[in-house]
Amino acid sequence: MQPEIACQLAAAIEAPRLMLEPLRESHADVFFPALQDEAIYRWISMPRPDSLEALRDRWRRMEASRMSPDGCFAWSAWAVRRKSDGQVLGRVDAEITGAFEASNLGFYFFSPHWGQGYATEAAAAAVAQLAARGVQRFVATVTVGNLASGRVLQKVGFKLSRILPGNDVIRGEAMDDEEYVLELRPARP
Repeated sequence: MQPEIACQLAAAIEAPRLMLEPLRESHADVFFPALQDEAIYRWISMPRPDSLEALRDRWRRMEASRMSPDGCFAWSAWAVRRKSDGQVLGRVDAEITGAFEASNLGFYFFSPHWGQGYATEAAAAAVAQLAARGVQRFVATVTVGNLASGRVLQKVGFKLSRILPGNDVIRGEAMDDEEYVLELRPARP
């Protein structure tokens, strides 16, 4: 995939209550303190950032090309901001293959903003934008037991596909994942 296409896939998105901004180095200043909340890590294996500078550096590199280091995937990532007051609420991201499939759609929101429909609205907006740019198949995984994230995906139109035993490691423990799939084109025979 070409970097120009990767940048187009990560363009800004507007939803009724939210703005999804392409994730930039400058967002690290808001995210770093919020990412110290242990509640965020209950269901995801994402490591807690070691320092503000390390987070800035990681996002600076991503911002430069919107591509994985090996060039195989476009990395679309957005900071989710509430329109009414400009507050950053969380993040949505997608890994897009050269075949224009979202092989990994993900999201996390800061705990004070859980249960208010923001994740559903943001994920739906990201799916709609990526679909408008040619992505027709989306895959997401959720740790077994994370009912809230499973409901978000189902509201967006994803269907539970299968259980992936030991697919992730959280706090040093192998965890099963639920795989959800959204097909916007007919499945191949």
